[in-house]
Amino acid sequence: MITIAVDCMGGDHGPQITLPACRQFLTQHPEAHLRMVGLPQAMGGFSHPRATVIEASEVVTMDDPLEVALRRKRDSSMRVAINQVKDGAAQAAVSAGNTGALMAIARFVLKTLDGIDRPAIAGQMPNVTGGATTMLDLGANVDCSAEHLLQFAVMGSALVVAVSGKESPTVGLLNIGEEAIKGNEVIKQAGALLRAAAANGDLNFKGNVEGNDIFKGVVDLVVCDGFVGNVALKSSEGLASMVSTLIKQAFGRNILTKMAAIVAYPVLSAFKKRVDHRRYNGAALLGLRGLVFKSHGSADAFAFEQALVRAYDAAHNQLLDNVRARIAHAAPLMAAKGAAALSATPA
Repeated sequence: MITIAVDCMGGDHGPQITLPACRQFLTQHPEAHLRMVGLPQAMGGFSHPRATVIEASEVVTMDDPLEVALRRKRDSSMRVAINQVKDGAAQAAVSAGNTGALMAIARFVLKTLDGIDRPAIAGQMPNVTGGATTMLDLGANVDCSAEHLLQFAVMGSALVVAVSGKESPTVGLLNIGEEAIKGNEVIKQAGALLRAAAANGDLNFKGNVEGNDIFKGVVDLVVCDGFVGNVALKSSEGLASMVSTLIKQAFGRNILTKMAAIVAYPVLSAFKKRVDHRRYNGAALLGLRGLVFKSHGSADAFAFEQALVRAYDAAHNQLLDNVRARIAHAAPLMAAKGAAALSATPA
């Protein structure tokens, strides 16, 4: 039985989205148990044989400053949900709430793993192969060192193994060109570290990749800093929104465009489904001593359910143990002094 703690109050819509999503998830996953945290008056008397409702007295809003979320709202639904993981009552926590607050609270409550300086946010982007490309960091760390990017690659590889079952996922470093000589100094140093990690058997590093390679599915995992990653994430979501808008417009114009849209609808519908970011909702906060997943704040019930599925799969496939094992194996390279020395070594 996999137990997941759910912050039912988080996100733009709160319980009106999270409760139906939880019920559908429980229907589809008979070996799952949910610990659902929320204000008593907002839970609507939710009842299910494999769900436990836990009361919280406060809610972290989407615009709460970090100081308020972390120091003043100690009985928020977000914090109570994360405490379930800390106390061993749940193997993972899921929230659609304020991303900055979720990361701050999760890091404060769960602490970071040995060997990891900064937790990172890892999510999936649809690609043309019909699958998805995992990418990190998606916004937690705007400024990163070469050592941080190495840590992201190690943790991200563990995530891909746990979720997809691939034994040796391919890794690419996001850059402005494929050549090793391109990029700023941080990227060049990171490339040297990743090549050293590959030679040591820590990673399956394939070299630099460019932005369009994310959606081609050239590699299983793309590593970058949080600034670039967040821009790419929002661009992917914008593409899905644009496709939906174009399909609606095609059916709303003159008779000729309507007829053409009807003929093309099966293809358009399949493409829309492929790029639908809701199918890939649920980003992992990697680097913590517990599993925490972030749902998009504007997620509907379908999307929030997908976040629950990602958390379930990660816990079921022992993601945390996999991350720890990979960090231990790569420890010599990930040590600050050793990493600095290696990064200065000519490729």
